[in-house]
Amino acid sequence: MNGLKIGYARVSTDEQDLSAQLAALAELGVGTDRIYVDKGLTGTNRARPGLREALAACRAGDQLVVTKLDRLARSVTDAHDIATELTTRQVKLNLSGSIHDPTDAMGKLLFTTLAMIAEFEADLTRLRTREGMKIAKAKGRLRGKAPKLSAKQEAHLVALHKAGEHTSAELAELFGVARSTVYRAIERAAAAKPDQLTAAPAH
Repeated sequence: MNGLKIGYARVSTDEQDLSAQLAALAELGVGTDRIYVDKGLTGTNRARPGLREALAACRAGDQLVVTKLDRLARSVTDAHDIATELTTRQVKLNLSGSIHDPTDAMGKLLFTTLAMIAEFEADLTRLRTREGMKIAKAKGRLRGKAPKLSAKQEAHLVALHKAGEHTSAELAELFGVARSTVYRAIERAAAAKPDQLTAAPAH
C-alpha cells in the first residue's frame, strides 16, 4: 500500500500569494485536505505551526511534498533537523516530484547538498539587499524616518506653547505625539529664534 502525500507550502510575508505552490502541490497529487501552510513566516523560523502539523500528519511510508526545498528549509542546520525527523518517522521527501529517502545514504547526501545551496542562495539574497540599500542610501533614495510633525504643525505647536494656554502634556495629546517630540520642537524653535520664544506661564 502506497503512503499518503502530505503537502507543505510557505510564504515569508502575508502579502505573498500561495496560489502557485498550492496548484503545484495539487499537480503532484496532494489532496487539498492534506496541504498545510504557513504565511508570514521566514524559512529560518522553526516555530512554524503549519510545518509542525504537516510533519505530525506524516506516518511511516508517507511522502512530505514541497515545491522547492527553500519553502521547507533555508539553512543546513534546519534541513538537518527536518531530515532527522523524516528519518525517524520513515517519511520520504518529495521535492517537486523528485523523491528523496533520508534513510538512504545517497538521499541524505543529496538532501544536505540541496540545503547548502538553498542557504547559499538565501545568503546571496540578503547580501544583495544590503548592498542595494547602501547604494540607494548613497544616492539619497533612502531617508530617515519621516518627522512626526510637519513644519506647519510644528510651527502651530510652538505658537500654542508661546501663548501659554496649554501644558506640554496637553500639546502632546493634541498633536498625537510623545512629550519628547513636543520638547524637541520647542528646543528647535528656541535655537532658531531665541528672541521670539517666551517661556510659558507657570500653572
